[in-house]
Amino acid sequence: MTGHPQDESSKPAEPETAEALAAAIGGAAQKSGLGALANADKPNGKVLLEAMGGIRGIVEATVPGLLFLLVYTVDQNLPLALGISVGVAAVFTVLRLVQKTPVSSALGGLIAAGASAALALLTNRPEDNFVLGFVTNGAYAAALLISIAVGWPLIGLIAGYLMNEGTAWRRVAIKRRVFVILTLCWAGMFILRLAVQLPLYLAGNVEWLAATKLLMGIPLYAPLLILTWLVVRAVYRKLPASA
Repeated sequence: MTGHPQDESSKPAEPETAEALAAAIGGAAQKSGLGALANADKPNGKVLLEAMGGIRGIVEATVPGLLFLLVYTVDQNLPLALGISVGVAAVFTVLRLVQKTPVSSALGGLIAAGASAALALLTNRPEDNFVLGFVTNGAYAAALLISIAVGWPLIGLIAGYLMNEGTAWRRVAIKRRVFVILTLCWAGMFILRLAVQLPLYLAGNVEWLAATKLLMGIPLYAPLLILTWLVVRAVYRKLPASA
């Protein structure tokens, strides 16, 4: 008895779905710090600065939080500190709109700052200005850990796209292990932020909470970003893309 050919529509859709997901994640990564490093010949200081969004991007990411820390530490006036912080974020966004430069990061920062400030004012608890950051860090850590648990580490999806390999890296044991380790490192960064900052939040130590948020922002992100790309480059030098 001759079996019928397998209907194409009955084939598992997982590979196609994974490829589509990898392309979507990789497309977003292309516009991120890893994308900037991937397009450079050497990951030097200039390239790393570009990966951070340039001087302007660093200023936009740090100045609102720094002003909140300074004003609140000196005056203990929550509405004033929040107003200055959100106001400066709004100015950055308006400047980008006027100059017709990419506004997504500045607008995202303004929305996050506004939502955090609204929560803190609503509860009249200065430490609640940082709750949204805890949620964001927790969500990133969870997504990274889940990606490892299901066998699709996010750093692998990003690197595979940037190196024009798609998801073929999953067939190479060494690459899979490296990408799992790198994904764990990124999850660890977000978990470390929570481990340090949540006790300060529970203690109501607003000044140190604001300070550690700044210190554990770009100063942690930048070295991990460059380390990730150096490792990815080293792996692909020894094991070129297999697809």
